[in-house]
Amino acid sequence: MDRLLAGFDRGLRTMFAGQTRSARPSPAESIPDADMEDEERRHVAGLMRINHAGEVAAQALYQSQALTARNPAVTDRMQEAADEEIDHLAWCAARLEELGEGPSRLTPLWYAGAFSIGTVAGTFGDRWNLGFVAETESQVVHHLEDHMGRLPPQDKRSRAILSQMQKEENEHRENALEEGGSELPAPVRGLMWAASRVMTTLAYRV
Repeated sequence: MDRLLAGFDRGLRTMFAGQTRSARPSPAESIPDADMEDEERRHVAGLMRINHAGEVAAQALYQSQALTARNPAVTDRMQEAADEEIDHLAWCAARLEELGEGPSRLTPLWYAGAFSIGTVAGTFGDRWNLGFVAETESQVVHHLEDHMGRLPPQDKRSRAILSQMQKEENEHRENALEEGGSELPAPVRGLMWAASRVMTTLAYRV
């Protein structure tokens, strides 16, 4: 019951902008903001909104899978990763505010969808639970690499945030595999990729 209540509280804070606080300073803290044209700023905001939506989904994923994990060590690992993802969420939200934009208006949908998918994955056991995490993080690392290539060259603040996120997401992927995660079947990986494309397309604009 305590875990359920804690998860519910974190879920509410995740879905409402301004309710999450990072335990660590932003990687962009000491980097001055760059001069950008209005179109460039809107583009950067769209990318950061995608990443914020991804972090909302990550919170839901880790919370649901921590609840369904059989092994307490797996639960602890999920919670550690979720704590780092909270920092990522707060960094993205702060950067969006600096850019004069807000998070996706579909945030509750991203949270509910990821929580449902994570719960289903968790019911198949820890090996597949961890495998799902590993594949998710692998796709996130790819998206972050793509976004860094699409940032205006002068936007070093956003780049610093995404670079640190990419490093930690890759660590989460490696940890999930070390804990015994299994590689998912190709059709499942394909469906996950298709779902992520829907989210990124919508979150960029809405």
